Amino acid sequence: MESESRQTTSPWIATVDMPAYPPLSEDVRADVCIIGAGIAGMTTAYLLAKAGRKVVVLDDGLIGNGETGRTTAHVTAALDDRYFRIESMHGSDGARLAAESHMAAVNRATFIMREEEIDCDFEIVDGYLFAPEGMTQVEFRRRLERELPAVHRAGIADAVVVERCPFDFWDSGIALKFPDQVQFHPLKFLAGLARCIERDGGRIFNNTHVEGIEGGTPTLTRTDKGFRVTAGAAVVCTNASISDYVVTHTKQAAYRTYVIAARVPTGSVPRGLYWDDADPYHYVRLQRVQDGDLLIVGGEDHKTGHTDGRRRFAALEDWTRKRFPMTGPIAYRWSGQVLEPFDYLAFTGPNPDGAENVFMHSGDSGNGITHGIVAGILLNDLVEKRDNPWAKIYDPKRVSLKATPEFIKENADVAAHYTEYLKSGDVSGADEIPLGEGRITVRGGKQIAAYRDTSGVLHECSAVCTHLKCLVHWNTTEKTWDCPCHGSRFDPYGKVLNGPAISPLEKL
Repeated sequence: MESESRQTTSPWIATVDMPAYPPLSEDVRADVCIIGAGIAGMTTAYLLAKAGRKVVVLDDGLIGNGETGRTTAHVTAALDDRYFRIESMHGSDGARLAAESHMAAVNRATFIMREEEIDCDFEIVDGYLFAPEGMTQVEFRRRLERELPAVHRAGIADAVVVERCPFDFWDSGIALKFPDQVQFHPLKFLAGLARCIERDGGRIFNNTHVEGIEGGTPTLTRTDKGFRVTAGAAVVCTNASISDYVVTHTKQAAYRTYVIAARVPTGSVPRGLYWDDADPYHYVRLQRVQDGDLLIVGGEDHKTGHTDGRRRFAALEDWTRKRFPMTGPIAYRWSGQVLEPFDYLAFTGPNPDGAENVFMHSGDSGNGITHGIVAGILLNDLVEKRDNPWAKIYDPKRVSLKATPEFIKENADVAAHYTEYLKSGDVSGADEIPLGEGRITVRGGKQIAAYRDTSGVLHECSAVCTHLKCLVHWNTTEKTWDCPCHGSRFDPYGKVLNGPAISPLEKL
């Protein structure tokens, strides 16, 4: 049977053999059980293990094989929702704490890399925000006249407007420069953290699917094989939280974002982080490889489950070649899942249902690597019962009244998807499904997610997402079933790839 390897692949996944660990095969005890071995979970585990805590890390795949392996690894305090918007939503103190936490994450990543001697292609580079296509320089200058003072009020004092990005092949126009940001190879960084966690007595288990977390003293984490981890605290870092069933999922929306990596001559593009201010925006960086540079360009986001990604890749390549004429063959194409909180900040803290000693992290927006390191620092403090000034702005229980219009709009979109039960499906019969593709069919009044593998064998599951019962859509780019309501994703055979769903699609 084919596997989730049918999905697109990033250069990070393609160029590193990650350390592999056995699945959990017995009941164990720990001080802290961490679910999810991406950047947030592994940073949390590293900091706790280094402090002498007995940690256990569980992941239903390999380390970093979820969204961390699909990022572009911009490590930056230049948040993609703009500081003037964050300030309007959370006040000047909230914007200052958001900037402080992200600058601390950049510094902590730098410190860990150097102290632990992690070889992860680490580079300190400048970041540049430039005007989107179609916006005049006068209009963009007016926008920067709002953003730059907000950036300075937030505490990023060295940000400055410059006349252009450092390109001699394309005039970007004026740009907002953020000095001394960071980029690295995210999976090499996680491999280094895994080595440190083991050194400090932590245990990591791969291919271990968690199906339930119970709060208490102690907490209890159950796997689908019947094994249990008993711990003083449970920390859930699964991108979309699997410990919070409803609350945070109604306050954020799931998007697919697209990325290409093309070969360019070494030195032909100045090293840096680059973003435009479009909606959806584009983001650019470089990565050294053995025979040159990769130009990595992302963007063209859309809500998960809402459209075909092939046109997005084509648009992204067109945008890139118009601005970077040295762009060579496309070496990689991939997409990732981005969770956008309606009030712009992540959800990091105690589980909102009040489960005792259960903590969670979600809502990374477009700053997943930096947010994940912020989460590691904050969750470490919360587990250790230390005060942290960032706790309030990231509290998953928070209610942001100024985000109400976005809350109403997005949840109305979710509600509209429940009317799909009345539709007749994508095809009238399974014989219309091409090889290697999936379609929704209706039989006996039931919506069926039908996938025909490359051998012609038909595999059928219920099309009802096991989270909150929306109907899944077929993603022909990634060969997955995606839920348009809250972003749960399943492989062609119904296995869970992304939460908040925990259970697979029901087999028929």
